[in-house]
Amino acid sequence: MNGAPARPIESDTSALQPEDFFQALADSTRLRCLVLIATHDELCVCELVHALDLSQPKISRHLKLLRDAGIVGDRRERIWVHYRIAKNLSTWARQVIATTVAANVESSPFADDALQLATMPDRPSERCAN
Repeated sequence: MNGAPARPIESDTSALQPEDFFQALADSTRLRCLVLIATHDELCVCELVHALDLSQPKISRHLKLLRDAGIVGDRRERIWVHYRIAKNLSTWARQVIATTVAANVESSPFADDALQLATMPDRPSERCAN
């Protein structure tokens, strides 16, 4: 062992401050990722890369920021890392996400992202569900 503590799968978000939450969502890439995750329950990094047509390192950086803020959680399954809304995210933050999704999911760029994701062949989430 290297002595470093293991990173928890879900961080305690009970102390999530509104300023930190909104700052994390102020970036369009992070907001687009979050809307897709919220509408699909859970997505793999490669699915977000395909949907947003951005590089894997860029998507991973943005997801790390969302994870560090306590907004999303992750789990590893074989070679895939899947992201979902953090299980212990506060009610007010969940309501903001739900309202944002409901009001914007059918408009650009969010609808375009969903359409692009739907065209992805051999999605890991589909393989893992079987």
